[in-house]
Amino acid sequence: MERPSWEEYFMEITRLVARRSTCLRRQVGSVIVKEKNILATGYNGTPTGITHCSETGCLRQRLKVPSGERHELCRGLHAEQNAIIQAAKHGVNIGGGTLYCTTFPCVICTKMIINAGICKIVYQEGYPDTLAGEMLTESGIEVREYPGTLLPEAGELP
Repeated sequence: MERPSWEEYFMEITRLVARRSTCLRRQVGSVIVKEKNILATGYNGTPTGITHCSETGCLRQRLKVPSGERHELCRGLHAEQNAIIQAAKHGVNIGGGTLYCTTFPCVICTKMIINAGICKIVYQEGYPDTLAGEMLTESGIEVREYPGTLLPEAGELP
């Protein structure tokens, strides 16, 4: 039996974390890692103590908001936001870490990732947010699609 590489191991964990999501449109999971240690995890869904969208329905669906637009019209937080918040809540320094995520980050998450000091992002599937790609390129954060491809040039959709 062949052991998974570290990258494969962490990406598999993001898929498991995503299964906790309460979002009706997309299940996303993220894991923040430093020196091969998991520091925090996050999945997309409503804040603690707030009724899940599975019970209230999806506001974005009702308003016919396309994917990648009007993030403020959502009851939930993104997986990357929840992982960063979890680390902050528990006093864990994620600066210099790697964020593994099932989906390419949106621009809101990108700004948080940059300011949190994340040095590398590994994601599995694309997301239609050109500004996020441009900002990540400008920030110098290493970004790779799993398995192994580099972030497209600024202006191209991942």
